[in-house]
Amino acid sequence: MTMNVQSYLAGVWTDPSPDAREIHSAVDGQLIARAGHRQLDSSALLGWARGQGGPALREMTFHARARALKAMAQYLTEHKETLYQLAFSTGATRADSMIDVDGGIGTLFSYASSGRRELPDDTLLPDGGIERLSRQGSFLGQHVYTSRPGVAVHINAFNFPVWGMLEKLAPTLLAGMPAIIKPATATCYVTEACFRLMLESETFPPGGMQLVTTVPGELLDGLGCQDAVSFTGSADTAMTLRTRPSLLANGVPFIAEQDSLNASMVGSDVDRDAPEFDLFVKEVCREMTVKAGQKCTAIRRIMVPQPMLADFAQAISARLATTRIGDPADEANRMGALVSQSQRDDVREKIAMIGNEARMIAGTDKPDVHGADPEKGAFVQPVLFQCDDPDAATVVHEVEAFGPVATLMAYRDVEHAQQLLNRGAGSLVASVVTGDASLAREMVQACAAWHGRLYFNNRDSMAESTGHGSPMPQMVHGGPGRAGGGEELGGVRAVKHYMQRTAVQGSPDLLAAITRTHIPGAAQRIDGVHPFRKTFDQVQVGDTLQTDARTISLDDIEHFAHFTGDTFYAHMDEAAASANPFFPGRVAHGYLLLSFAAGLFVDPDPGPVLANTGLNNLAFQKPVSPGDSIRVTLTVKRKTRRNGEYGEVAWAVVLHNQHDEQVASYELLTMNAS
Repeated sequence: MTMNVQSYLAGVWTDPSPDAREIHSAVDGQLIARAGHRQLDSSALLGWARGQGGPALREMTFHARARALKAMAQYLTEHKETLYQLAFSTGATRADSMIDVDGGIGTLFSYASSGRRELPDDTLLPDGGIERLSRQGSFLGQHVYTSRPGVAVHINAFNFPVWGMLEKLAPTLLAGMPAIIKPATATCYVTEACFRLMLESETFPPGGMQLVTTVPGELLDGLGCQDAVSFTGSADTAMTLRTRPSLLANGVPFIAEQDSLNASMVGSDVDRDAPEFDLFVKEVCREMTVKAGQKCTAIRRIMVPQPMLADFAQAISARLATTRIGDPADEANRMGALVSQSQRDDVREKIAMIGNEARMIAGTDKPDVHGADPEKGAFVQPVLFQCDDPDAATVVHEVEAFGPVATLMAYRDVEHAQQLLNRGAGSLVASVVTGDASLAREMVQACAAWHGRLYFNNRDSMAESTGHGSPMPQMVHGGPGRAGGGEELGGVRAVKHYMQRTAVQGSPDLLAAITRTHIPGAAQRIDGVHPFRKTFDQVQVGDTLQTDARTISLDDIEHFAHFTGDTFYAHMDEAAASANPFFPGRVAHGYLLLSFAAGLFVDPDPGPVLANTGLNNLAFQKPVSPGDSIRVTLTVKRKTRRNGEYGEVAWAVVLHNQHDEQVASYELLTMNAS
């Protein structure tokens, strides 16, 4: 039965038109779906996103959006088997689909966690610290991020119909921006099935997500400076889109992840008997064959020391020869097909081009296919080339066969390896297998500017390493130069791509109100009630307690030293302490001051404060000598909701001496009952 892949436009599922594009199975060439070619009403899409989806998302706090991401991920987890079954027709094995489906769901979970952990329970995100812009501190500056009142258009590639959608969508929704998703036609039926599940989860408001499985038409021409485009695909298509006059004229942010001739190198410290030898061979072969080599992060160029060239050529070729190719639904097969016969033809064309500069040492034009017809399906045998003169070559460093194809080459020394690694003119990832720490640092200094990610692996990390070709949601995914210059993923970094950073200037009181964070110099509230007696809901930013003073005696210092075992000379030896340029003589322990400060401000009775969970940014500004006194100012700095039962309160703690000089400060974290 042929599927009619629909678009979800302004809240309505829309059928493809009669002249829709045909989609054929990658395994047997049979017609399986039709999609696209219906004229879009771009103004309706953009209007629904901006008028309904955007305002509803912006009303949600970061934590509310994060909880929605988690709920959506949980729903997808419960129904992912449907996606596995559909993905077989794309040529993907079950293992390939785990990377796509489970990887995409895992990205949602990761952003849900980052949103709750790293972002405030608010709709505004302070960026960095307060900048003092006046002598007396009455005029300050603070950078903030706010949600743009626009829409993000996501244009995705065919190779990851689920992960490719979710890795863009997670930071976009967390930023409070609605998205219009345009998947690649070849695999859009898998994306559509996943999108339907996302809508069924009912976790985000209407207008937060739309799906366009047809030609986007004039959609991009309707975008303005508050909108954004995120693209994954070829460099040629990226250039065509990013130079569209309307995008340039309106200053529309454009994030691109495009062609990348990623490389992997093994250090000269690795010999034939080292664990790293087998590690390197396995990593190279895995990256060549997973998703049939159709990964933007796949290894295309392989660099090995000249004396080891023959050993690696033999080992990689032998391992590739064991790759069983065939029907991806058969779990005995380790590699499926390319996504389509047109993609197969393109890879064959690129193989011929690379063959003009390198010789094929593994592979064949007629793959041995199990359980499927090699002529009807889009099957390709893994191909390994050896380039004997990589310095003179150009094609191997510039042309990407988007399939199970890589080129092996030798380097003379470290400098030569660095030159070859960087010849890709910008990549998503380069990997180095070595146990030599000095080499690793040298490679970073010489190569980091040319690569979005540098992946090092050896016997110490190989059991837990995530792999050369596995972008992690916590780390940036993108690269300079021909890789597009984008920076998808990277935790909160990616969220900020869909927000506007603005410099805000004003008085301490105004900035405190804007950021909902107490700022030094802002008004403090003292109402006679100890703030530890207030619940999370009752306590307010700016609530303050000022304590009585306590004198620090020499007996206090000596007792603390002997009780804790901290008999550092600055606390116990007057002559030695006086010789130290930082101390006037014997001084109190910093941790003694913290202990005495707690004794001054803590309310001892059971109450809303459930636990002290941490301490941040501790600084000692001035030594405290025997006979000095300290007093504490305790102020509610910010509040962060955790759940319905309790929330986190951050307290600004400042210690002053008898001369009103600040001697110490830190941020105290407590969990308070609601």
